[in-house]
Amino acid sequence: MTTRSALRVAHFSDLHYGPRNLAEADRCFGAAIERAVDAGVDVAVISGDSTDHALHLHSPSAVALVSRVRWLADHCPVLMLQGTWSHEPPGTLSVFRELGGRHALHVADRIGQVGLTAAGEWVVSPGWSFGALPEGPVALFSCLPSVNRAAIAAAVGAADAAGATGEHVSALLRGLAPSHATARQLGLPTLLVSHGTVFGCTTEHGVPMAGFDHEFTTGSLFDAGAQAVLLGHIHRHQCWERDDGDGRRCIAYPGSIGRFHHGEAGDKGFLLWQVGSDSATCRLEATPARRTVDICFDGKPDLGALRAALVAQPVEGAWVRLRWSVPEEERNGVDRAAMRELLAGAAGVQFEGRILPVVRVRSGGIGQAGAMRDKVAAWAGVVGARPEPLWSCLDDLAACETQRIVDDALAEQEAATIDAQGPDGEAASDLKEVELAGDCIDVSQGAPA
Repeated sequence: MTTRSALRVAHFSDLHYGPRNLAEADRCFGAAIERAVDAGVDVAVISGDSTDHALHLHSPSAVALVSRVRWLADHCPVLMLQGTWSHEPPGTLSVFRELGGRHALHVADRIGQVGLTAAGEWVVSPGWSFGALPEGPVALFSCLPSVNRAAIAAAVGAADAAGATGEHVSALLRGLAPSHATARQLGLPTLLVSHGTVFGCTTEHGVPMAGFDHEFTTGSLFDAGAQAVLLGHIHRHQCWERDDGDGRRCIAYPGSIGRFHHGEAGDKGFLLWQVGSDSATCRLEATPARRTVDICFDGKPDLGALRAALVAQPVEGAWVRLRWSVPEEERNGVDRAAMRELLAGAAGVQFEGRILPVVRVRSGGIGQAGAMRDKVAAWAGVVGARPEPLWSCLDDLAACETQRIVDDALAEQEAATIDAQGPDGEAASDLKEVELAGDCIDVSQGAPA
């Protein structure tokens, strides 16, 4: 590497090594490293989520990931960024600091800057940025690991955490701009490496991320003043470019290294960057990600239609997801064994059957009736009752306040009780005392307790 020349960077992200993804991740990451080595890259960046969750060191997933990263470090310097906390719990990447290799490997698990020297060594800032740039770097990297939202919620409160995240990140990015400007004046490539969501980006399933709790906007990222912004977290490749007084600048996600779920759109791969002091370009290099096929039926799967679909779109070696929806009474009529036989050539088959529950109509026509009187008449017709005695009740409900209806009903009940006990009034007094006692009033003292 020579000073002031364009830096060739291999940018990987979202490897998600784990038992469920091991075969896909390792095949694709291995192919990507081989392509990067052939391209003669100067440095490699892994921008978060190398693992899918916490891994035991003796697990096959951990062994495979360590082996691949060591292969990469034997070719060029490597920078590994802390990703999403649920995927990479704190300390997950620490073992890579001890990995060794022909070239240096830096684990960025805190906010900071690192300079890459001509000898391929990493010079780490003592704080969140360099006060003054170190001597002899050939490139400046600013590292912003995945934001710990729990820490922000603890500091500002859960209700304000979403808005505070974006505000603090924007302020930090603006604070990095002066050091990037100084590096550009010295002819150094400047790169920002981070992990999070850009407002307006699109997921691998085609869903726009338009919420107000995302870490970045394209504006805040460009405000950092770096020529290249290398991001992780979103599994679909996409980029944004700006050509202004600071030269051509670019923000990009490489997407995930492989296809880990059904329905993911677009190619999978890694990015090859060319980053200079006043320009940045990238291109996607595809990996041999697995092919997925979705076959959907609106109702019960039709084996004839399935055979025709397989002729039109062969599924040999593909991962197939077959979806259908059937009423509850037909759930046992789906021939899964026959479908598996037809899909025998697929690498994997996933059935997703949706059972539509039976909705029993107890009083047909009530939903279509507008007035309450019509609803009662419809109910009476179903159960064989006479609705006429209820009309007066409906009239009272419509014309009187609730409390008045209750008072009238209690008065009628009291009058009926007096008639039953006789005209001497003693039973009525006893009834009143019992009722008041039931309301927690002490009648022996003549006043409420």
